[in-house]
Amino acid sequence: MITLLINDKKYKLDIAPEMPLLWAIRDVIGLTGTKFGCGIGACGACKVLVNATATYSCLTPVKDVVGKKITTIEGTTPNLQLLQEAWAAFNVPQCGYCQPGQLITATSLLNTINNPSDTDIDEAMSGNICRCGTYQRIKSAIQHTVELKNQTK
Repeated sequence: MITLLINDKKYKLDIAPEMPLLWAIRDVIGLTGTKFGCGIGACGACKVLVNATATYSCLTPVKDVVGKKITTIEGTTPNLQLLQEAWAAFNVPQCGYCQPGQLITATSLLNTINNPSDTDIDEAMSGNICRCGTYQRIKSAIQHTVELKNQTK
């Protein structure tokens, strides 16, 4: 049995320790917000937060995250909630498939850097592919979230 802490809830799972975290989240637990894109860590659709850092769940075996805090797109953190509001305000998604990974990556960025520069945003988001090409709206939504956070200080 492997116990995982996902979105502040403990799950006891009878799974192989080498199972990718993505499959444990989607197929075993049933949280389908995290997406399968490429399976090789190239597209970013599968990203989740592990101890507040964006992580490719398709490449991460469950044994590596035991005892760590995992947050999926269905979870809540202050930065994630603000970003979701900005995503809606800036009409970021088109097809929406990559958006969970995009939001998780942006959350990780804001967990690390309170006031990221344009270069910081570009570098952080470079591991996520959006086939619809909404990169400028993604960047605008992140910048807007930073502005909102700075106004509430």
